[in-house]
Amino acid sequence: MSHDHSRTNDQRALAIALGLIAAFMGFEVATGIIAGSLALLADAGHMLTDALALAGALVAARLAVRRPGGPWTFGLGRVEILAAQANGVTLLVVGVWVVYGAVRRLVAPPDVRGGIVLVVALVGVGVNLVATFVLSRADRERLNVRGAFLHVATDLAAFVGTAVAGALVLTTGWNRFDPIAGLLVAALMLRSAASLLRESGRIFMEASPAGLDPQAVARELATDADVAEVHDLHVWTVTSGFPALAAHVLVSPDADCHAARRRLQRVLEERFHLHHVTLQVDHVARREQPVTLRRQ
Repeated sequence: MSHDHSRTNDQRALAIALGLIAAFMGFEVATGIIAGSLALLADAGHMLTDALALAGALVAARLAVRRPGGPWTFGLGRVEILAAQANGVTLLVVGVWVVYGAVRRLVAPPDVRGGIVLVVALVGVGVNLVATFVLSRADRERLNVRGAFLHVATDLAAFVGTAVAGALVLTTGWNRFDPIAGLLVAALMLRSAASLLRESGRIFMEASPAGLDPQAVARELATDADVAEVHDLHVWTVTSGFPALAAHVLVSPDADCHAARRRLQRVLEERFHLHHVTLQVDHVARREQPVTLRRQ
């Protein structure tokens, strides 16, 4: 699958998921007004945050395909990381809000209309199951798409928990099943938020890609027979799926700089899957200089 085709599929998946979530949100608002249920209206507000998260992810995905130009020499791909971080923050805030509401309901449980809760939750399970399936077929290696997927997946878990809680309230009359289910879902939200914030934070702080040791890369470059020194080596991630490397390499006085650079680039591509590489290759004054690895 080509890069552009993959991006198009991601946008289509996000658009379909957004349409499903927005339609269900409207259904929840109407049902909440008819039933006079504050709980359903509050959940519709939660669905609004999901719709906004999906809309942001879709906008970011469309901006990311724009060609580099002007001051944006890498393009706008990192907008996707901004959207992923916003999704992480949203999941964190909603998770904390759910914990707060659940604790209050455990202390003083309100009357829960188990029948209405069960019916709406089952509809929500169906809608979110379809949306989750659609997003599962997109490229979840992209942090932006993964953030949208986690939003919808946690909603699916939330509606499953709500349906189970509604059924238990109907059969036992114990209203505290509802906030207990809310606490379990909040735990999933907080875990997803931590994952998104950690990964997007690594990219913004320009850490090396996960699983790639810069020292191992430098040592591999230094094994070339003509290389005398490797320094100023930097490895970072521009956006999801776009790692980059820059380094200054010194070779022996009689070496062919251009041939050495081509060899080293092949090593980086084949061994470390680094395709966006900038190598400055120069000669050393004398070949007796020992091979060293130095980072400045």
